Amino acid sequence: MNVQSSCPILPYPLAGSSDRKNLFQSPGTIFNISPAKIKAEMIKNIKIPDIISSRTEYKKKFSLCEMYRAFVLIPGAAAEMINNKRKKLIDKDFTERLQLAVTEVNGCAACSYAHTYLALKQGMSNAEINSFLSGDGNFFKPEEAKAIYFAQHFADTRGLPKKDAYESIINEYGVEKTRIILAAVQLMTAGNIYGIPYSALHSRFNGKPYKDSSLIYELGMQIAGFILLPMALFHGILRTITGFSNIRLDKGKYSVKNDGVKFYENS
Repeated sequence: MNVQSSCPILPYPLAGSSDRKNLFQSPGTIFNISPAKIKAEMIKNIKIPDIISSRTEYKKKFSLCEMYRAFVLIPGAAAEMINNKRKKLIDKDFTERLQLAVTEVNGCAACSYAHTYLALKQGMSNAEINSFLSGDGNFFKPEEAKAIYFAQHFADTRGLPKKDAYESIINEYGVEKTRIILAAVQLMTAGNIYGIPYSALHSRFNGKPYKDSSLIYELGMQIAGFILLPMALFHGILRTITGFSNIRLDKGKYSVKNDGVKFYENS
C-alpha cells in the first residue's frame, strides 16, 4: 500500500474531518505512522493569520495588577472546567472556540499558535481556526454565537464585562453553563496576559521588537509572572474555599446562588 498516494501526510488532507480526528487518536494503527511524526506534521502545518504571525505591536498591553487579578481567578475557573468535564455541559470544541475568540481580541501570538495546535488536535480545520483568530465570524454556530460574542466582549473590557452582557448569557444558557463559559474565557485571559509579553520578547529576539514595548517590560512581566503565580493561586484557592464568587463585572460583582443572580454595586 502506498501511504503517500492514498493518504498523503504533507500537506494534511484531512483537516477538520472525522477521519483526521480518528487518525490522530489512533496513530499508527492504519498507516504505521508514529505519534511523534503525526505531532511534528501537525505542528508544521499550523497556520495562523499573517496579521498575528507578523505582529510587531501590541493589540492589548496589560499591567501587573491585571496579571495578578487574572491569576487569582484561575483556581475557581479551573474548578468549573473540571466540573464541566464531569457533567459534559459544554463540549471541548465550543470551549476552544471561546478561547480562540478571546485570543483574537487580545492579540496573543504565542497563545494563538498553542491553541491552533489544540484545535487541530480536536479536529477543527485551519480555515475555521483562522476565522476565529481573524474575528470574521464565518464559522459561528447559531447556538454558540451569543457566547462567542460575550467572549469577545469579555476581552474588549479587559476581563470586566458589563452587567447586561453577563445577564444575557445567563438568559441564553442558564447559570451553570454560563459559569463554564466565564471560566473558559477567564483561563484564556490569564494565559494571554502572560503570553503577550512573551510573544513580544520572542519577536525581539527574532529582530522584530514591538514598537510600543521595551525589554524591561517584557522581561519584567515574565519574571513577575513566576513570582506572582504561586501567591495568586494560593489567594484564589482561599477565595474558592471560602465561597467568594469568581464573577467580576464592570464596577461590581455577582453573587450566584442556585438559579438566582443578584448584582451588588461596589461602594
